[in-house]
Amino acid sequence: MANAEAMDRTTGWPRILTVGVDGFLVSFADRLDEPANRAALAFRDAINRAGWDGVEETATSLTSTYLRFDPLHFDHATMRARLEHLLADRDWYRAPMPDGRRLWRIPTVYGTDLAPQLDEAAAAAGVTTDQAIHTLSSTRVRVQTIGFAPGQPYLGVLPPEWNIPRQTALTESVPIGALVVAIRQLVLFSVTTPTGWRHVGQTAIRLFRPEAETPFVLRPGDEVMFPAVTPEAFAQIRTSGPDGGATCEAIR
Repeated sequence: MANAEAMDRTTGWPRILTVGVDGFLVSFADRLDEPANRAALAFRDAINRAGWDGVEETATSLTSTYLRFDPLHFDHATMRARLEHLLADRDWYRAPMPDGRRLWRIPTVYGTDLAPQLDEAAAAAGVTTDQAIHTLSSTRVRVQTIGFAPGQPYLGVLPPEWNIPRQTALTESVPIGALVVAIRQLVLFSVTTPTGWRHVGQTAIRLFRPEAETPFVLRPGDEVMFPAVTPEAFAQIRTSGPDGGATCEAIR
């Protein structure tokens, strides 16, 4: 094995699991951490760059890479052997991030009646409201995965004090562009939906655009900052188009 450490980070991670008749899940941890998410993103990128015949789909979750293949093209044993060989190629927990990632800056109004649970979330984190705004607006977070709704990112990881629980009851509805927080992560909603996460900020970006050639604006591995703007500035941003004042640049 080219790198035994890569196959035994802590008690047997990563692990290859069979998913149905045509899939595998390569998991790098059983809970979210930065190295496991990095590994999942890098491993998926390596599969895509390898261009294996018979691979029909790849995707990532917070800590895993999913692969779907044509079982008429390869049997399970052959595909599993390929995955094991690739896993042994390097320490994926320290692998470089994929190329083509972007840094987004998405203007956000914190608190007010647009995001009414900021004070509650700050108290749960043991910080003041001003400290909460400073941290949430200045921390550069990664799109760890897209899920739950079309184009909807889970972003992290926030500092340890933001390991706050979800609410015990659901908020009946938050709007498109709502920024919510729990368990050291942010979620930026692409749809109007109920949620158990606390609504701390509001943006004007539309993340899901079914009419566009690329319907999902953000991609796993992209990084995002949520700079604070005043309610007055936000009122103007809301009328500026689907980007909601957001800008992006290539990460080099």
